[in-house]
Amino acid sequence: MRAAVYRGPNDLRIETVPVPRPGPDDLLVKVSVCGVCPTDIKKIHYGTVPPPRIFGHETAGTIVRIGKRVHNLRVGDRVALHHHVPCLDCHACRHRAFAQCATYKRTGITAGFEPAGGGFAEFVRVLPFVQPGVVKIPAENSFEEGAMLEPVNTVLKAVKRLTLLPGDSVLVAGQGPIGLMFTRLLQLLGMRVLASDLLEKRLKLAKRFGAEWTFNPTQQPGEKKPSNPKSSPSLGTSSAAKRQLDAAVLAVPSDAALHQALSQVRGGAQILLFAHTKRGALTELDLASVCVDEKDLIGSYSADFTLQREVARLVFSRKMDVRPLITHRFTLEQTAQAVALAANPTPDSLKILVGGSHH
Repeated sequence: MRAAVYRGPNDLRIETVPVPRPGPDDLLVKVSVCGVCPTDIKKIHYGTVPPPRIFGHETAGTIVRIGKRVHNLRVGDRVALHHHVPCLDCHACRHRAFAQCATYKRTGITAGFEPAGGGFAEFVRVLPFVQPGVVKIPAENSFEEGAMLEPVNTVLKAVKRLTLLPGDSVLVAGQGPIGLMFTRLLQLLGMRVLASDLLEKRLKLAKRFGAEWTFNPTQQPGEKKPSNPKSSPSLGTSSAAKRQLDAAVLAVPSDAALHQALSQVRGGAQILLFAHTKRGALTELDLASVCVDEKDLIGSYSADFTLQREVARLVFSRKMDVRPLITHRFTLEQTAQAVALAANPTPDSLKILVGGSHH
């Protein structure tokens, strides 16, 4: 089969590799489509893991072979895969810190070499410990929607870390694919969302996804009228913003956005970091804002396996309609171009998929 093999920093090569051989407890899935995720981009660009590997973990496809000890799935099932599943029993899992579970940290889907997701290949082998994360895709939904379950899961997990009340105002900084998912899920939960981005096109999309107000953080107050001037907690009017913002979600790894959010949210509010994943990134904070003002600074990383059914309902019912987020589709042979575009997005690019686009 063909696969995009990682051979070192910024070195992805289309190679011919053996089709993985499933054991009696495994599945073999023909990949239809796989999303390009920032965590894979980071590994490819910075060479944070040794080669060779086949990346890609936002994967959907069709089961083509089943081990004799697998009973709950059938050949021909159209499925979305989940490459990390926690043990649900260890100390971390009992604290619901699933991403810190040793079992969860193991990757259970491979197209060959050290398991690394494998979605940038024609076939993947699904190991038994991640099979509880397999989700069947309804006939009326596409493989592309199935591939979006994992990123939507990471966002819903993060939203559930916030202690919000209906009608609360939440800033979502950054309106890329993840930020837009935050905007929509928060709006579905009854929040009033203030969305920020540097690109006008994305601010328009944020409105479609449920943002009540939008703003460009680089524009000075008064430079451009907010879309709803009477009620807008535009960050230019900090007293109004301080009174109204109950939480802030940072879907961009921007220190400036963090400091702005800390100064704008009310006392007792929460600030959630979602994109600050690079180790060693330091910033200065006024710690009294955490202690005296009781502003919680929290993080969320990766997915929550226990939310799989809820995520599937949201995506497959199209309450969380992911289709407008998918802007570019590349063939397997074009994986390197797909990764390059995802790493350097244009005003027109949001979610990028690799593989076929068919039911």
